[in-house]
Amino acid sequence: MINSTSYLPTYGQSPLFPLLRLGEKPRCPSTAVCASLIPEGKHYYHLRTRKRRVLQKFLAEVSPDNKTVVTEPTATKAVDDHSSVVPLLVSASDIVKNFYGGINSRDLVSVEDLIAQDCIYEDLVFPRPFVGRKAILEFFQKFVGSISEELQFVIDDISAEDSSRVGVTWHLEWKGQPFPFSKGCSFYRLEVINGKRQIVYGRDSVEPAMKPGETALVAIRGVTWLLERFPQLADRL
Repeated sequence: MINSTSYLPTYGQSPLFPLLRLGEKPRCPSTAVCASLIPEGKHYYHLRTRKRRVLQKFLAEVSPDNKTVVTEPTATKAVDDHSSVVPLLVSASDIVKNFYGGINSRDLVSVEDLIAQDCIYEDLVFPRPFVGRKAILEFFQKFVGSISEELQFVIDDISAEDSSRVGVTWHLEWKGQPFPFSKGCSFYRLEVINGKRQIVYGRDSVEPAMKPGETALVAIRGVTWLLERFPQLADRL
């Protein structure tokens, strides 16, 4: 920055401006300098510089008697506040995809961190849910130990818009071919725990091997008929 009270040489005072007349713009021999408070009597020319460093070099050639002061800008120390940086979380749908990927590769170690410590997992084939990460991992250890590595989960569709709830439809394939009676749908709820998104609840509903068809409707109608007449039975369900 140039001190507004300082003066650059007027016409005839410096060999740098041998042809400076009223109305003329000085030209720096080394660059296209357009400006900086150059007085000609009471007239001033406001010059501009494309590059401040070039202007500073040009003004440095001026005699110190001119009292022209070029000040260096105060260095601004960049503030790198890492404490405000929030690590990116893996999306809920990717967590679920990684869950199935770990089961397919039989890598339960990679699955462990995806499951919350107090997770509840319901597989509707079983009478009671599995509670806790340890119980869930033990179940999947038995599951992958009882089937061939050629049997793989294949995701048909998965929701990706919600950050805390994921729905999935899937089926099993044997060497790339659909496995019979293996279609299923699952629901997962996730939460961020200690900076990580984890599964806190899961439910699997698998295609039944026996399909009663309309007989199932008859059974449902019969049960509702009993409940209507004997509502106290609802407490035993």
